[in-house]
Amino acid sequence: MNVTDSPTSPTGPLSGVRVLEFAGLGPVPFCGMLLADLGAQVVRISRPRTAVQPFDSVLSRGRIGLSLDLKQTVGVEASRALSKSADILLEGFRPGVMEQLGLGPDALLKANPKLVYGRMTGWGQHGPNAGAAGHDINYIALSGALHAVGDSNKPMAPLNLVGDFGGGALYLAMGVLAALLNARATGGGQIVDCAMTDGAASLMSMMFSMRGNGGWQEHRRANLLDGGAPFYDTYRCADDKWICIGALEPQFFAELLDKLQIPATEFPKQNDRDCWPAMRARFEQVFASQTQAHWCELLENTDACFAPILSMSEAINHPHNVARGTFVDHAGIVQPAPAPRFSRTPSAIQGNAAADVSTLRAWNLPESLIEQILG
Repeated sequence: MNVTDSPTSPTGPLSGVRVLEFAGLGPVPFCGMLLADLGAQVVRISRPRTAVQPFDSVLSRGRIGLSLDLKQTVGVEASRALSKSADILLEGFRPGVMEQLGLGPDALLKANPKLVYGRMTGWGQHGPNAGAAGHDINYIALSGALHAVGDSNKPMAPLNLVGDFGGGALYLAMGVLAALLNARATGGGQIVDCAMTDGAASLMSMMFSMRGNGGWQEHRRANLLDGGAPFYDTYRCADDKWICIGALEPQFFAELLDKLQIPATEFPKQNDRDCWPAMRARFEQVFASQTQAHWCELLENTDACFAPILSMSEAINHPHNVARGTFVDHAGIVQPAPAPRFSRTPSAIQGNAAADVSTLRAWNLPESLIEQILG
């Protein structure tokens, strides 16, 4: 489970790409981490004396750190100089903040026409809510996603995966890489306005399609994929651990019934909603009769579409995750390994380092400015 830092010259598919990241919370550091894992050189500008957050140890991996006070002239000048050598810039301030600092896209794109300027916010750069504070739960609420998640009595926040990381960081990464391809083809950079409300709404595309075709009911646990269908749900076992099944297709449902020794004649019409209460009660009875380990032995690696529901500690040691190296021990912390995987240019966790003279020279900073920054 151990992993070492990548070599001095990263081999990831983004090797040679320079990213300037202005430190923030949630999606911006996660996006920066993803790009660093893929081989980009990421210089991360943070404020002096910024308190260390509990998630920084993983989300800030693979960076070259540089502390700059953006309220001081030297901090702004250094940021401008770095942006001239950057391919991608990432920032997550409220709309207008970078402009107030003299680091807005108009000024930086004028100096570096190929720059991809990635802007990450919750509400977007414009719209009635654009200037307001918020967090993941608020953004996914506005997109329709939060309303669809939870039990019949109450919506439940699905961690901060849908807004911050799915609808935010992943869309930002996709957006800046798409714009980078375009910049290299055309010579022109651009602004990428990534809003978590937009991304979370985009993630709901399939559900909106089902809604448009009359196949989605707008209350929770009433649909095929929200726990409404008993063959796509979670169940408690005899040892109070949990398992899940996702036997949507007829052949997989038939496999599940066969493994559970439930006669197919008992539920001949899988998608007949009138049968679902009885089917759920039967599954609850069966799964509650044995331990999670029993069901793993019977159903794992079959076409019954089964998996145990694991805690993070358990997930680390599951044989499938161990075989694939899904988790690694880096810098004394067990954490997810870089993803996805590449056959020719494998990604790796880059080593963290503080910016030094050689780095700043490579980014074409003037010697006088380097002296002021590093003191």
